[in-house]
Amino acid sequence: MSVFNLIEKRRSIKHFDPDHKMSDQMFQKLIKAAILAPTSFNIQHWRFVRVVDEQQRQNIQNAAWDQGQISAASELIIVVANTQAWSDNPRRYWKNAPNEVQDMLTNMLQDFYRDKAWLQRDEAIRSGAMAAQNLMLAAEEMGYNTSPMIGIEFDKVADLIKLPKNHVIVMMLAIGKGTKPAQPRGGQLSVDEVVFENTF
Repeated sequence: MSVFNLIEKRRSIKHFDPDHKMSDQMFQKLIKAAILAPTSFNIQHWRFVRVVDEQQRQNIQNAAWDQGQISAASELIIVVANTQAWSDNPRRYWKNAPNEVQDMLTNMLQDFYRDKAWLQRDEAIRSGAMAAQNLMLAAEEMGYNTSPMIGIEFDKVADLIKLPKNHVIVMMLAIGKGTKPAQPRGGQLSVDEVVFENTF
């Protein structure tokens, strides 16, 4: 299936087959697709919490408006991001590059992000969101459906997963075999309304 077909076909599904299990091999394939997403300076801010414990799923569902797909989906992945990845041993992001390139990029990276908490957080969320999109499109290609979610009590979920300091929750993704189709699209804005040339 072409990327355009996948983008058009992917919809947020709310009802999943609770009996379907995803194999570890399929899960690893999904994650490997996720971590090929682009990131600034190759920082790779993303981290993924795979929630497999049934009680933990229920606890999270209780902190997320009781959305049933949380416990019914084959996989529940909480996409989080490290806002301080820019300062976390950054040379490793270019370990395959020559030393002089590593030196140059490390200096550039630190100059760019130092003392800019807003940028550190924004960049982490951007990276996590791009990884999540990779996950959703890869899942669609593999015959799975997805439901991205931000309808959660972020502080409660952070406590439940013991979210480390300097990390943020980007979104949750329920992934599985849908049992009901998505509702019809609510209505897309026209291209003329969202595209501007040169200036607004």
